[in-house]
Amino acid sequence: MKLIAARACPACARAGFLSIFLLLGGCGALPLPDKPVRPQPYDLGPALPQAASAAPSGPALALGRVDAPPAIDGSNIVYRLMYSDAGQQPRPYALARWTMAPPQLLAQRLREAFSATRPVVEPGAGLAAVEMRTEIDEFAQIFSSPAASEGVVRLRVTVTAPGARAQRLLGQRTFTVRQPAPTADAAGGVAALRAASDEAVRQIVAWVNGLQ
Repeated sequence: MKLIAARACPACARAGFLSIFLLLGGCGALPLPDKPVRPQPYDLGPALPQAASAAPSGPALALGRVDAPPAIDGSNIVYRLMYSDAGQQPRPYALARWTMAPPQLLAQRLREAFSATRPVVEPGAGLAAVEMRTEIDEFAQIFSSPAASEGVVRLRVTVTAPGARAQRLLGQRTFTVRQPAPTADAAGGVAALRAASDEAVRQIVAWVNGLQ
């Protein structure tokens, strides 16, 4: 019995070694799971610097909500490839997101800018002689070629004077601002849209404050 056991051991050892080798080889061939990649968050940056001045002295402004089409009213950072046949199709970046939807980001920007010149209140409270509504027609990174793009912000602003019976239209204007993107990617698009938004807000504040 001992002789048989002694002769069987080398074969058993070889079989066991082969099984372990195959097992380890199979494990090494299995793909390792990738680390989850989270989209990079972006916003319009810190508040615009305001010149030191006395307390706001202009008439109160009721700042209404900012509206946008569904393609823009979300966290997606949108771009368009105008050099291709699908140029009219808005495309979202996969690994970049706004911290808030563009209507919210712009509403915050407008409130900060107007608050430096006049009181800003909610619409419908009956506290303001002027009310403003804003619609976003475009808020995207527009590519004219694979290496060249710009941030385009187009806003339609309507200003009315609320009345007891009906509102009176004071003015309506469309503002279109374009700023070149420093790089042909999401970060470059955000930088261009940030600069275009700031310029659009500056123009809107100057126009509204100049209405009689």
